[in-house]
Amino acid sequence: NQPRISGEEYYQFVDQVIDAVKRRWPKALIQFEDFAQKNAMPLLNKYRNQICCFNDDIQGTAAVSVGSLIAASRAAGKQLKDQTIAFLGAGSAGCGIAEQIVAQMVVEGLSDAEARARVYMVDRFGLFTSNQPNLLDFQRKLAQSPDRVAHWGNPEGVISLLDVIQNAKPTVLIGVSGQPGLFTEEVIKTLAANCERPIVLPLSNPTSQVEAFPADILEWTEGKALIATGSPFEPVNYQGKLYNISQCNNSYIFPGIGLGVIAAGATRVTDSMLIASSNALADCSPLLQDPNADLLPDLNEIQQVSKFIAFRVAKAAMDAGVAAVMSDEALREAIEANFWKPAYRDYKRVTF
Repeated sequence: NQPRISGEEYYQFVDQVIDAVKRRWPKALIQFEDFAQKNAMPLLNKYRNQICCFNDDIQGTAAVSVGSLIAASRAAGKQLKDQTIAFLGAGSAGCGIAEQIVAQMVVEGLSDAEARARVYMVDRFGLFTSNQPNLLDFQRKLAQSPDRVAHWGNPEGVISLLDVIQNAKPTVLIGVSGQPGLFTEEVIKTLAANCERPIVLPLSNPTSQVEAFPADILEWTEGKALIATGSPFEPVNYQGKLYNISQCNNSYIFPGIGLGVIAAGATRVTDSMLIASSNALADCSPLLQDPNADLLPDLNEIQQVSKFIAFRVAKAAMDAGVAAVMSDEALREAIEANFWKPAYRDYKRVTF
């Protein structure tokens, strides 16, 4: 076995791979997948304005999460900018979701500073504050002012998730910690005491790592919580009512983004294209038509959902100037022409 390369050698190797792909397939969309946290965000930031690329773990997770939150907010007659968000887990995935939330709130009318003031990032050391050492660059942008939260924590200055919920009174709780059971009964009941319909997204997977089980969340909130999870869960029967648990899975998003990019011939994946994908997914939510329906569409509908998202992503690419403008009819034809159908071709055997 050879030791893994790291440091400058690692980044030089990635450079070589990217250069080779660009030479061989200059119009390719490159999807980064399963890169380590310390490398994922730096690589995305380095290449996203140089090539057409996309990190599904960061941007795909963010887009499907934000789409879910937009739909949940609309169902309550609100916008995402009206919500206050608490995160447990602040790695590249958590911070990616948070940045996408900030971007959507800005689209809805908040300033960047106002949006960031509504997002609270908590990890194993407590709430992120700007005076903390050892924060990574992408984490520091999401840190709160220490003056704003000066009286929230314990005498040692550590501000826990429960402290954040008691003081900030969030309406949304998102878990990307990878640690099971951290959404305790006290945490969830305190959350529910502060809002009429709390939104809870325990996104860690596999199931053994989930922050709380949907059945417990429904029990602790007396059926009030709107839940989506990172892992698949069976429907929950609470007091005679069956609650389907939507899976907040990247598969709702990345096929549509990829299809939209290819169909439009986009040269970049912009923030506006990601925002378009989230809003398109939200428009597909059954919850908008029926308050008792599921938050996300059934995965059996994924082909039509992907085409719908692709159309909106492609239009956003045109608006951003990273794709040539075409008519809606031509775009729909391009989407159909580039839609991959997973079926075997019929082959005719010949004798040589």
